[in-house]
Amino acid sequence: MGRVHTRAYARLPHHYPRLPLRPRLIAVADEVPGRAEEAAGQFGFATATRDWREVAADARVRAVSVTAPNFLHRRIGVAMAEAGKHLWIEKPVGLSAGDARAVADAAARAGVQGTVGFNYRNAPAVETARDLIAAGEIGAVTHVRIRLFSDYAAHPDSALTWRYERERGGSGVLGDLASHGADLARFLLGDITALIADTTVFVPERARPAGATAGHTLTDGGERGPVENEDYVGCLLRFACGARGVLEACRVSVGEQNAYGFEVHGTAGAVIWDFRRMNELAVSRGTAFRDQPVSTVYAGPGDGEFAAFQPGAANAMGYDDLKVIEAHRFLRSIAEGTPYGATLTDAVRGAVVLDAMAESAATGNWVDV
Repeated sequence: MGRVHTRAYARLPHHYPRLPLRPRLIAVADEVPGRAEEAAGQFGFATATRDWREVAADARVRAVSVTAPNFLHRRIGVAMAEAGKHLWIEKPVGLSAGDARAVADAAARAGVQGTVGFNYRNAPAVETARDLIAAGEIGAVTHVRIRLFSDYAAHPDSALTWRYERERGGSGVLGDLASHGADLARFLLGDITALIADTTVFVPERARPAGATAGHTLTDGGERGPVENEDYVGCLLRFACGARGVLEACRVSVGEQNAYGFEVHGTAGAVIWDFRRMNELAVSRGTAFRDQPVSTVYAGPGDGEFAAFQPGAANAMGYDDLKVIEAHRFLRSIAEGTPYGATLTDAVRGAVVLDAMAESAATGNWVDV
C-alpha cells in the first residue's frame, strides 16, 4: 500500500494540474532491512530509514502516509499528528474505535488534516449511486446488501503473518474488508443504528513465516500456530433512515477475487455496483414496480472525478486511480484547510460499527450503534 500511495502522489500533477500543492517525496521508512532504500531508489525519496520516528522528527516533512500494519496505526498516527504532520492513513486506523478516536483527537488538537483510505467510495459510479439514492431516483430505500468476498487467505499454506494475530491484526476480516463495507453503507445510506453479527474462523491454523513477509505470502513448512481472528462475518443492519441491510465479508472465499459491491433497493427501483466492473452501474427506475427493466449506466465525465482521468463514458478507470483521487482530496484538504473525502471522523464511526459487530458476535445479541 505504501507503493500505491507513492504512485498516487507522483501522478497528481498529471490529473490535477491546478492543485496548488505539489508533493515532493522527502522520506520513506520501513523496518525491514533494505526495503526503504529500495523504495527510495525506485521512487526518488530523498531519505530512507528503518525508523518512522525519524520521519516524525524531520522538519522538511509536512504530510505523511501511514500504511503500516493495523497495530501501528495508533502509535504512528498520534505521533505524526503531534509532530504537526497531516495524515493520510489507511483503514481501519488501529485495532478498535478507541484507537481511531485517539488518532482523530490528536489530529484535532494539532490542527492537521486527516484523510482515510476508504477508497471504494471514490469510484465515480459509487458517487453517482449515492446521488441517485439521495435524489429519490429509486424511491425510499428499503434494503441494501453489501458483500466483500476475497480468496487472499483461502490457501491453507498462507503464512501466519500479523494479519491473523489478535494483538497486531485486530478483528481479522472485520478490519480488513468489513471496514470498507461499513463505510460504503454509511456513505450511501447514512448512519447505522443497530446490528447483529456472526463470525467464524474457517482455517484455524497456519504456518509461521521464516522471515519478513510481503503481501499474502505462502510458506512451505514451519511451526504452525492458531489463527486468532475472524475469517468471516455476516451482519444484519438497521439504518436511521429505516432501511434494513446485510453486510457479509470473507477472506477465504475460494473462487472469489475482490468480489466487492452493493445492491440498494428502494420502493421504485434499485442501483447495483460491482467493483470488478467498477465503471458501471446497474440501475432500475420508473413506475412499473413489477417486471421493471434494469439498465447499464456507464460512468462518464459528469460523475465524480471521472473527468480527471478519462475523456468519455465507458473508458475504464482502475484501482490505482481511486487512490489518486484520495491523494488529491488529501492535498486539497491541506491547501484549503477544509476536509475532503473520507476523514478520521468517518474512521471513528466505522470503527464503532466494527466494535459493535465483534460485541454482537460474542454475545449473540442485537447491539445499538
